[in-house]
Amino acid sequence: MRIKEHPILDFKKGKKIKFTFEGQEVEAYEGETIAAALHAAGVKVLGESLFKHRPRGFYCAIGNCASCIMVVNGEPNVRTCVTYAEEGMVVETQKGKGEIL
Repeated sequence: MRIKEHPILDFKKGKKIKFTFEGQEVEAYEGETIAAALHAAGVKVLGESLFKHRPRGFYCAIGNCASCIMVVNGEPNVRTCVTYAEEGMVVETQKGKGEIL
């Protein structure tokens, strides 16, 4: 399930790193986005819609749609499809306009 090609982003497979998502360790590669690493790890729901609370997943992968916004290292509204994974970062799902689920 790992994304290898994208029309805009360049996924260069660097060294293996780890970050935390919802308290669980996730493997990624340097140069890979958070959303891509979560997708490869089998995480299909990245959040929920603001008003109807429907599940949202990895959609546009270019930072336009906001379906992938999450809390990263305590900062809400991070577009994880264009934010690169970093060793030791903490990623959490987001509810509403910046609350942690």
